[in-house]
Amino acid sequence: MKVNIDIDEEHEGTSITIQTDKWTDELEHLLTLIKKETPKRLFGVDEDQTILLNPKEIDFIYAENRKVYAALQNRRLEIRMKLYEIENMLASHHFMRFSKSVIGNINRIQRFELSFNGNLCVYFTSGNKEYITRKYVTSVKEKLAMGGTDHDN
Repeated sequence: MKVNIDIDEEHEGTSITIQTDKWTDELEHLLTLIKKETPKRLFGVDEDQTILLNPKEIDFIYAENRKVYAALQNRRLEIRMKLYEIENMLASHHFMRFSKSVIGNINRIQRFELSFNGNLCVYFTSGNKEYITRKYVTSVKEKLAMGGTDHDN
């Protein structure tokens, strides 16, 4: 990808133009980064405590019984937001959709196995596991193949 920056006093404000022959996941990610507002904090609730969550420590986030939870190494904390809001907020932190009710941190994946039904069983470095449904398998594999992980987590 080429990047051209033209700084000139004649320009008013900032304008971005992207020229391409097709829409890609890379462009989608770039657009998310460009539109990104001031990062919001992600809070988990455990009984009467509110805990500030570090996205790098979260394996996956899932919806169950009309509530949303973050799965950390050996804990499950409720998050009082909608799953799609969290997905948008964490896109720049390498979270991707795994299924209708799960978004996962691809930087925490240790290995995966293909299931008989075409789904992927994902094993995280913490020992947790989750499934990626067939609909999302290709996009996750592509992201991983493009070097979508960094191992300094």
